[in-house]
Amino acid sequence: MEKPNIDAINQRILRELQANGRISVQDLSQRVGLSPSPCARRINMLEQAGVIAGYHAMIDEASAGFPFAVFVSVKLDRQVDDTIREFEAAIRTYPEVVDCWLMTGNRDYLLRLAVRDTADYESFLTGKLTRIPAVASIESSIPLRRVKSGISRSR
Repeated sequence: MEKPNIDAINQRILRELQANGRISVQDLSQRVGLSPSPCARRINMLEQAGVIAGYHAMIDEASAGFPFAVFVSVKLDRQVDDTIREFEAAIRTYPEVVDCWLMTGNRDYLLRLAVRDTADYESFLTGKLTRIPAVASIESSIPLRRVKSGISRSR
């Protein structure tokens, strides 16, 4: 299906759904200035086009017992298909890794971890990440606070 035009109304729909994926079509339509039927059609079109990829529960990692976040940059010793597949397969098995991105630049991957504390991170680092054969170097950064999350882009 062709990607839909993300006009101002679709942007508002996306922002509202991102803030509350369980909002009723009635309430959503009032917030974005449409009647329920056209609003529901727009939601369906955004879902069918893959703009809305799904709905999920947003977990507060701190409340779930994992208040300590770490960003980890990883450089592999070589960037060949087998090495990349092996690294990515290992990362998918680690519940501590909540996000993993293949990157451009001087590092190959950027990971975001959610762990209990520095000891939990050290255990992950020494017991899992450094044991992946292709890992050449690791650089960790600890965030102080989240400034923004999610989309709120307007055109």
